[in-house]
Amino acid sequence: MAVNNSLAKRQGQQTFSAYLTADAVKNKINQMIGGKDGQRFITSVISAVSTNPDLAQCDYSTILSAAMLGEALKLSPSPQLGQFYMVPFDDNKRGRKVATFVLGYKGYLQLAIRSGYYQKINVVAIKEGELVKYDLLKEDIEVNLIEDDTVRENTPTVGYYAMFAYQNGFEKAMYWSKSKMEAHALKFSKGYASDKKKGNAYTFWSKDFDGMAYKTMLRQIISKWGIMSVELQKAYESDNSMVAEDGSREYVDNMINDTDTAGDTGTTIDIENAEAAFFDEGEKEGVDNA
Repeated sequence: MAVNNSLAKRQGQQTFSAYLTADAVKNKINQMIGGKDGQRFITSVISAVSTNPDLAQCDYSTILSAAMLGEALKLSPSPQLGQFYMVPFDDNKRGRKVATFVLGYKGYLQLAIRSGYYQKINVVAIKEGELVKYDLLKEDIEVNLIEDDTVRENTPTVGYYAMFAYQNGFEKAMYWSKSKMEAHALKFSKGYASDKKKGNAYTFWSKDFDGMAYKTMLRQIISKWGIMSVELQKAYESDNSMVAEDGSREYVDNMINDTDTAGDTGTTIDIENAEAAFFDEGEKEGVDNA
């Protein structure tokens, strides 16, 4: 399956599918994954690359490394499932485009559930008129949820609630108002701040604020109070990074020159907005959060 003419020109006239099925690469995949699973892996990665022209422009080795990390975590690269993404990023310090590994909020949920530590885990948007009160000290929330799903979906969001309960009964909960989440996004996302300043909508915070908020809530509550399995720790540490062939990681923000302004073009973007490039073509199905 050929992916892109410009891709072939940039990387020695070799298509990505040819790269993956070359003997040396295929042997490496089979050694790490296995024969039958290796072919499934190759097919799924080629499919993901073929549907994203920007990803097809990345150095092949970085695509493979990101995909191998996802495979090691037993997560699917399908954008429709929203577990993890191989996201194109302009490495301006080296003058190249690389694929970064970005964990979706559904990936966080999958890994947390799979760990066996959690009896319950959830994250939800609280809509206007639903919140009765939230007790910060006791972490008790009282809400009157809108019963009509269609009405609820079209009602403005006023906050976000995340919680988990361990198998032993210990519980933790957290609520952030939307204004607090907005302040967080503006502080930690250069691209979103640029969007707000210039009236653009390049970043995923601008395109799917609730989705990004879900991921933020899960990252906050799990990293601060949750038990993290080895897989979850690995995913957390690798999130928003380019994974080298030797397993080392370089984070997106370290590949931006000081003079770069994230979000100006929609291609050079910052660490919390990596998914934005994936959805520049309008494909957004099945995703929430960065």
